[in-house]
Amino acid sequence: MRRALLLFPALLMLAGCGLHPLYAGGGSGSVAQGLAAIDVSAIEGKEGWLMHNALVDQLGTGGGGAARYRLDVRLDDKLEGSAVLSDDTVSRERRTLRARYQIVDIASGAILLDATAGSDEGIDVVSSEYATIAAEQTALENLTKAVANKIVISVALRLRSNAASAK
Repeated sequence: MRRALLLFPALLMLAGCGLHPLYAGGGSGSVAQGLAAIDVSAIEGKEGWLMHNALVDQLGTGGGGAARYRLDVRLDDKLEGSAVLSDDTVSRERRTLRARYQIVDIASGAILLDATAGSDEGIDVVSSEYATIAAEQTALENLTKAVANKIVISVALRLRSNAASAK
């Protein structure tokens, strides 16, 4: 009982702080429904295939419902040597994945969001070429998931602000 009395003032302060859950209403909320109504356009290349799948997984699309929005994504994937030894061999690489994306309202053709997201990861270059290639591939997979997550969060925030302004 005493604990409840001590927590009550903290709960009152938290209620007044202005924080609102992004996915209020669960699967039937406006943000979740908006994310599920996004059709992800095809994206070029192997990294595009990985990004497309990551976005579809995170958005929860593919349910067969009518798409209201289209997500267009262009990727820039770079792999650069960043540490050179005295014998001119590269000992470290940096893989950078950047995405420029747009959310387009299919009905009107209006661009609701035009933004970029990106991430990078360091890779150790070892004597085994196979191990280095495997590390580069793993880095690409990790970066794809990270960038897709940033895109989904940005889109969800835009959908929430659009829903709030429509009220």
